[in-house]
This record gives sequence, structure tokens and C-alpha cells, in this order.
Amino acid sequence: MRRDIVHEGSEQLTYEIREIVAVADVLRKYGVQITWENIGDPIQKGEKLPQWIKDIVIDLVSNDRTYGYVATQGVPETREFLAQEVNRRGGYQITKDDIVFFNGLGDAVAKVFNFMKREARVIGPSPAYSTHSSAEAAHSGYEHLTYELDPKNNWLPDLEDLEKKIRYNDSIAGILIINPDNPTGAAYPREILEQMVDIARRYRVFMICDEIYGNLVYDTHKTAPLSEVIEEIPGMALRGISKEVPWPGSRCGWIEVFNQDKLNFKRYVKSLINAKMLEVCSTSLPQYAIPRILGDPRYPEHLDRRRAIYAERAEEAWKFFSDVPGVVVNKPQGAFYMTVLFDDHVLNDRQSLPIPDAKIRRFIEDRVKGVEPDKRFVYYLLGATGICVVPLTGFCCEKQGFRLTLLETDDEKRTWTWQTIAESIRAYLDSTTRTEVSSRSAF
Repeated sequence: MRRDIVHEGSEQLTYEIREIVAVADVLRKYGVQITWENIGDPIQKGEKLPQWIKDIVIDLVSNDRTYGYVATQGVPETREFLAQEVNRRGGYQITKDDIVFFNGLGDAVAKVFNFMKREARVIGPSPAYSTHSSAEAAHSGYEHLTYELDPKNNWLPDLEDLEKKIRYNDSIAGILIINPDNPTGAAYPREILEQMVDIARRYRVFMICDEIYGNLVYDTHKTAPLSEVIEEIPGMALRGISKEVPWPGSRCGWIEVFNQDKLNFKRYVKSLINAKMLEVCSTSLPQYAIPRILGDPRYPEHLDRRRAIYAERAEEAWKFFSDVPGVVVNKPQGAFYMTVLFDDHVLNDRQSLPIPDAKIRRFIEDRVKGVEPDKRFVYYLLGATGICVVPLTGFCCEKQGFRLTLLETDDEKRTWTWQTIAESIRAYLDSTTRTEVSSRSAF
């Protein structure tokens, strides 16, 4: 072609959570039964919606209006309902005009970064959720900027690292927070959020907080939504129904905008609305369902039950891995993920797991050449056991580890999965010793 049509940031569009599926699909053709621990889909892992939620959707499907377009920013009544929910918490007060609907938060994240000036950067956490890190990096054409989450402090943000990076990089225009966090399951205490707001205030940057798991914080921990702490700082919270109802196939998310009138923020928000206007609107049916589901008196009990289940599984998972030599685990405090972190220098390129099938073994051995050490473990785990987890280095992170989910509803299978992973870690780390002994005995 006479012109290069590839965007400068195209190489930054990576999504390890889905990319590992291609490897697993090859193994399936070889007869390996895959246990999917790579993606946060409660429905795929067997969770059933209460019949009353299904009845609401069934009733809406029979209503002709749910098949038509809606207002560009979203159904007015639904936005009014959500604005009232925000205002009941206290803190910053919004109106329906501060809410914009998108086709899932993936759509929202893409537009939030794509319609930002290219020179303006947003710094986010590391480990980072891939949708955010890839979108921000692609927007800028450079690697995503990150601040550290500290595994020695329950994966809470390293505020000194965050402030130092903002102070010495004036291209940073915003701070991204994911609370509760994916992939670590950390829930940020209010005082941490207030300190992050203070950093934003002093350096005159805006804030984005992904709160898709905001209603899935376990009862043992306390946090706060951005609206309660943001005060006069411009920012936005990202929310949706995919994880908390759960209804991931609805592709329905929204942003709640705070302080539109500050720091020329309103023009930027207007650009997001105009971008959505070009698409006419977001999907109608789930927007009509939101007030009826979230406003139902049975919904708080529904959330309480789900939080209790995930808290119990978090405790269960933590017990499986906390005594495994060579790894560090922090008990999740929200959402439905847990990160297993390898100790420094315990991984190398000589470790492996036994794979009896020669075809599968050759396939894995070809895949692990030159990859990150934690990805090498993940591939061997996949080939040897069929369990598909995500390497931590796939989350824009230099630390070595992997993420698993707390979603499996089959108690027996969940126990087998975690026990098998724990035993595989032990065997994998011990394989270095076995290899070295075998090498010495050959002489």
C-alpha cells in the first residue's frame, strides 16, 4: 500500500486473558479437557440467576419499546434511577446528565482513551487489567504507564511510587484506579482513596475509577466509591451489570461523571457523548431492566448471598496456596479473583511438569521458548493438567505469578482445581533439583 494504515499503538493491543484460549483450543484438539480459569464469567462457571431476575427480563422482552433506539446517553428513567443511587451514598451529587451508557465497559474504556489528546497519559496500576492498559497504550502509541501495587501490603497502591511518577512526568493527565482490583482482589480502604484524591488535587490531574466490582466487596472489608471521596476533582466512575447481576452478555455499562465544569473536563465528556451519538445509542433492553432489577427489594439479599459465597471461596483458596513453598498469596477482599505470586528467583527456564503425551509435550515445549518464566509455568500447567490460568506478566506487570478465579460452582471440581494447581507448583519448582541431579548423574 502506498500509505501505512497501521495505527502506531496497534502493537499495544494485547489481551492475555483471551489469547491463551488459542493455546488451549489446540490442546483440546489433542484430547485435553480444559478447565477454564482465565476469564471472569460467572455464567460460564455455572452460576444461575434467580428466577425473579429472569422473569423481569422475560417481561421486558414482550414489550415492544425494548426493541427500539433509546436516547444517546441512555434511557432517561434509568439514568435518573442510577443518579439517585449515587446521591443516596452521600458525597458528590450528580444528575442523570452526568451518566452515559455504553455497550459494556470495554466500549466505555475504548472511548475514554481514544478521545483523549494523544499526548495526555493516564497512569494505572500494575498489575493492570488488560482492557485498560492496552487501550491507554494504544491511544498513546507507547507502553502503558503504571504505578506499583504492593504484594507485601495486600496489593494496595504504592502511593510514593505513584506521586513520584506523576511529579516527574507532566504528560500524565489522569490516575486510573480499579477498586476492587482485578487481578488481585484487593479492596482499597477509604483513606488510601482519599490520599490518591489528594495527589490528583496537588498535581491537577483527573481520576478514573473502574468500579465494576463495587458491589462485590466482602463484608469483612470496607471501601468507598469514588463519588464519596472525589470532592472537587474531575473524574468518572465506570460501572455495569455484567459482574454483579451477573449478566456479562448484556454488554451494558455506564460512566458516572463528577465535576464536569472543572479543568476543561466538560469538553472532553462532550466528546464521549458525541462519539456515542455517532452510534445512535447503546443496547436498549438491559437499560430498561436496570431499575427493575437493582431497585427490587430482593436485590440486596441477592448481592449479600453472592458476596458471602465469594468470601468463603477466597478463604478456601487462600488456605490451599498459603502454605505452598515459593509463592505469596493475599486473601482477596472483593471481586472474584486471586493472584498467586512467585517468590523472586524461584522460576527458571529448566523447570517443567511431566506431560506423558509426546505430541502435547512437543507443542508445549515449542510454546515456552523465550517466554516469561511465569508464562512458561502457565503453559506447562495447561499441557499437564488442562487448567487454564493467566500469567501475571500478561497484566502489564514485571512480577511473576498468575491469576485464577473464585467462580467454579461445582465444589468437587473447585477443590480438584486448586489442589491440582498447588501440587503442580510444588512439582514444577522441585523439577529444577531433579533436572540438576539427573544432569550430574549423567557424568
